[in-house]
Amino acid sequence: MEVPKKNQILHSFSDDNKLIHQSKHLLLELYRCDSEKLNDESFLRCTLNRASKLANATVLNLISNKFEPQGVTAIALLAESHISIHTWPESNYSAVDIFTCGQNMMPELASQYLIKSLNAEEHSLRIIERNPPVEVPKQTRTFV
Repeated sequence: MEVPKKNQILHSFSDDNKLIHQSKHLLLELYRCDSEKLNDESFLRCTLNRASKLANATVLNLISNKFEPQGVTAIALLAESHISIHTWPESNYSAVDIFTCGQNMMPELASQYLIKSLNAEEHSLRIIERNPPVEVPKQTRTFV
C-alpha cells in the first residue's frame, strides 16, 4: 500500500464515477473558549445532544468521561456516525470531530452551534468529503 505524500490524494477506485460525496467529516479546533463550560461534563453532553439534532442526526447513545484535575471527553454515537469533543480547559481549547453520512445531514450547523455554545473566540474548521462506494448508501441498517 502506497502512503500518500502531503496534500496528495490517492484514489482506490479505477473509476471515479463509482464514488459519491454524501459523507462529511469535520475537524473543528476551538480556541479561547469558556474554560468553565469546557470542564462541565453535563453541559457538554447536552451541547453534543443539541448539536446532533441540529445536524439532523439520530442520537443512539451519549458517553462521556470527566478527567482529574480537569478536562472532558464526550461522544455522541449517531445512527449516521458520531460527534466527539475533547477539552483542555486549562488551555481554553477543544478538539471536535463531526462525522455524518447521508444527504440530509447538516454537520455545518452542528459546528456553528458548538462554536457559539463554547464561546470560542477563534476556530479552525477542516471539511473532508468521504467517498464510500455507491452501494453503501443503498444498504439499509436498523438499530435496536
